[in-house]
Amino acid sequence: MIQAIGLTSNPRKELPPAVDDVSFEARPGRVTALLGAPGAGKTTTLRLMLELQRGRGITYFRGRPLHRIAHPSREVGVLLSEVPGHPARTIRGQLGMVCAAVGVPIRRVDEVIEVVGLVSLCDERLGTLSRGMDRRLGLACALLSDPHALVLDDPAGGLSVTEGRWLHGILRAHAAHGGTVLFSTDDPKEAARTADRVITLEGGRLVADQEAADFARTRLRPRVAVRSPHAARLGALLAKEARAAQRSVEVVREDGNRLSVYGSTCADIGETAFRHGILVHQLADETGDMGPHATLPAEGLASATVVTSALLTSASATSTSATSTSATSTSATSTSTDDADASTEGASTEDAPTTDEPVTAVAATGAHTADEPGPTAESRTRAAASPGARDLPQLPPPIAVRQALSPLRPLRYEMRRATGVGTGYITAITVLVSSALLSVLLARIGHTPQPRLLAAWPRDCPLPPAALGAGLLGALAFGEEFRHPALAADRGTVPRRLGLLAAKLLVASVTALALAVLTVGCDLEMLYLVYGRDLAGVPADWLSLSASWIGLTVGCAWAGVLAAGIFRSTTAGLAAVLAVPVVVVPLVQKTLAGPSVRKAAGFSERLRELLLMQWPFGGARYIAAGARLVAQPVGGALMLSLTALLCAYLLTTLRSRVR
Repeated sequence: MIQAIGLTSNPRKELPPAVDDVSFEARPGRVTALLGAPGAGKTTTLRLMLELQRGRGITYFRGRPLHRIAHPSREVGVLLSEVPGHPARTIRGQLGMVCAAVGVPIRRVDEVIEVVGLVSLCDERLGTLSRGMDRRLGLACALLSDPHALVLDDPAGGLSVTEGRWLHGILRAHAAHGGTVLFSTDDPKEAARTADRVITLEGGRLVADQEAADFARTRLRPRVAVRSPHAARLGALLAKEARAAQRSVEVVREDGNRLSVYGSTCADIGETAFRHGILVHQLADETGDMGPHATLPAEGLASATVVTSALLTSASATSTSATSTSATSTSATSTSTDDADASTEGASTEDAPTTDEPVTAVAATGAHTADEPGPTAESRTRAAASPGARDLPQLPPPIAVRQALSPLRPLRYEMRRATGVGTGYITAITVLVSSALLSVLLARIGHTPQPRLLAAWPRDCPLPPAALGAGLLGALAFGEEFRHPALAADRGTVPRRLGLLAAKLLVASVTALALAVLTVGCDLEMLYLVYGRDLAGVPADWLSLSASWIGLTVGCAWAGVLAAGIFRSTTAGLAAVLAVPVVVVPLVQKTLAGPSVRKAAGFSERLRELLLMQWPFGGARYIAAGARLVAQPVGGALMLSLTALLCAYLLTTLRSRVR
């Protein structure tokens, strides 16, 4: 069960809050619709429930708030907008990455892909998916961890009728298996047709909490839609005949040649048009919204028609919206509709209404008519085992055994994220090519020491290409999380877990190390091919130079990761990497160039005395070498920057946890 209590968003300057004191329940085994016009506060309500937006109030998921649940993805599956994935990532790669993040086996990907019908498109990239395929992928991500509750924001928006019917069938099947479903919509007919309970919002406040049957009876009103080139004349005749017969008929002139007639039937309107020789292009029963913000689609009946109950069991349900070329054919259309009503009454249940008035349709997903009571949770559970449940789409098999929390889960996620797109490979190739060409050019010009030739580091450049590439890859590690937040439901809500940070730092370190080694190897080989052995020799102090080189590239990668995690931007991460040699190094050099009263002579001996024992394997020598690296201006500036960025990251992490 989902219980929302007192949800209130923060005021927006002088404007009232978008959501004000909204409380409701969504029970298991039932589909609950959150209805409201655009701007009514539906999305804000869902974001407050999922703690994605600051505000007041609390939401309980089976008795616990979301921040108190150890594994939120196992409790609630979320679909708020388009799938937040990199456009170059494939469907299988996106789902595999999410599998690693939520801790489910990789075989779950094939099970979910088969259920949502993406088997033939599993190798397609996210940037090429249509709206319907994107909705299917989003639903697959929501079902991946086998959650108890599903929370979806306008899941059928922009979908075709067939796609929308399939999606609501999946939601009905999830509810039939005992799950809780909450979705938002701005279409009252969709809410009445697919939900068991309808919660209506208006202006950020709760105005109604009804069973779907009560909602359809009080909010929706049957009417007849008419299209005719002589709409004004036909409307006047209908109003005149209604006054003469003392019947309550309301004729509303819509855009163009459309009429909406309340209190009449297709047969009466067709006979009136036939008697007066008026051409009718379209004649259909539909249900109009009587809400305060009711709107009619500009396209007409294609998205607003709700068929009568008599036409549901017939394959010619679309014949209600018939097209005719004369008044005679219009009369024939209404006659065939009445015949269909009479032929279908015998096949309906005993509780079905027998009047000639149109009622809300019973969809294939299991919604009920306006005259039937809403099903309880017990009846819905029994319906899952009934023969009628076979018509519902199949769900992925439940996860019987959950994997224990493993420290390798963030590492698996980060590796799949980094290798799932070609950005890292393109960056590495660009760094290697540019570094090799730059080293050849520097050797041709001369006056460049051999260590700088091997690193392709001109004196006038703040950093070599390998260090810049490592910093860029590090910045992308966190920058893409905020640009394509696969770990969260919306932008800017990437979790600041220390395990995720450690995984990103480890992968960035390995990537930077590989990039440093490959860069030196490619530069050395290129110098040998172009200029021979004169410039291809190994320096005598190669060990200390290698340590400095690896420390520089790894430090730049770490600076990019931390800065992008703090400022939530890849650009900010790369700017922090460039700021180290441009801003921090001159400050450190100016500080070290000042007068010094004392020196750190004998540092290694005092380190040996600290533990009162001999350092194993000559450890004192390595520690002294590391201290010398830190004492250099670039090493000291990099260490200072990393320390400051790490402290800032930890501070923001603790601050977000306190909030």
